[in-house]
Amino acid sequence: MRYKKFKNAGVEVSALAVGTWAIGGQNYGAVDRNDSIKAIRTMIDQGVNLIDTAPCYGNGASEKIVGEALQGLDRDKLFLSTKFGLITDAYSGGYIKHASYKSAMREVESSLMNLGTDYIDFYYVHWPDVNTPVDETMAALNTMKKQGKIRFIGVSNFSEEQILEAEKYAKIDVQQPPYSMVNQKFTDLMKWGYDKGIDSMTYGSLGSGILTGAIRTMPSFEPGDMRLTFYDFFREPVFSRIMEMLKKMDEIAAGHNVPVAQVALNWSTQKEFVGTALCGVRNEHEAMENCKAFEWSLSEEEIKTLDDELKRLEIGF
Repeated sequence: MRYKKFKNAGVEVSALAVGTWAIGGQNYGAVDRNDSIKAIRTMIDQGVNLIDTAPCYGNGASEKIVGEALQGLDRDKLFLSTKFGLITDAYSGGYIKHASYKSAMREVESSLMNLGTDYIDFYYVHWPDVNTPVDETMAALNTMKKQGKIRFIGVSNFSEEQILEAEKYAKIDVQQPPYSMVNQKFTDLMKWGYDKGIDSMTYGSLGSGILTGAIRTMPSFEPGDMRLTFYDFFREPVFSRIMEMLKKMDEIAAGHNVPVAQVALNWSTQKEFVGTALCGVRNEHEAMENCKAFEWSLSEEEIKTLDDELKRLEIGF
């Protein structure tokens, strides 16, 4: 496993992290609880030291699975990352952005209980809440930090302007934007943050599965599946372009005798401005295959080949 030093936080984090959106089991296909726990433990055994989750991933289900997976392990050698401010609406089933002081203080207690821990390492505002003054949200985070409930403050899905505003009231240690071969829209934001010491935990590292190479024909997801509603990878004309991109990835993967997913993970994590790449896993096999990506590296020529193909096909920008 490779590790990177997070500058503002001052800690070393594995270049690959466990992403747990899918294992929450809500609008993300079928998942098995025991398989999910085994997958998390396998990644930890392979040197991964960060697990990212959120209470809205299955209404607390994901956090509870993470907590169960960590039982009996040395907590102080691992980093837990979770979020607040995105609440499931009991009536519509949708999400409400709510990051008030009172709500934040209530959510952190719930997450601590779900995770079975006394503290959270990285605590994120999940999405900007335009209806709550940012100083109020940051005040809650500062209070949690003073109380020892959290160690580092993060923002997720924030723009540069929103981060600068938040920095007036609290030290921002990390950010969490989406980033992958098929989504490079926030590259400038990540480079800007990297120069300021705000490292990035990127999500969507395998494009919700499309960069694994396992999907070669248009899938038939259930209505409301997050892979359809949150991303555009499984809609035309983007889907066909990515399928064309996979042919070039196949060639490079074959040259290293590795799965396509490892090409995608190396392409992302070899960027200096990517602190760690969150990667969802459903079972031990996927966990092992993803971790093995860090036993080799793409050459500069291979990265250029991939970049040229992405530009030619107009993918990710």
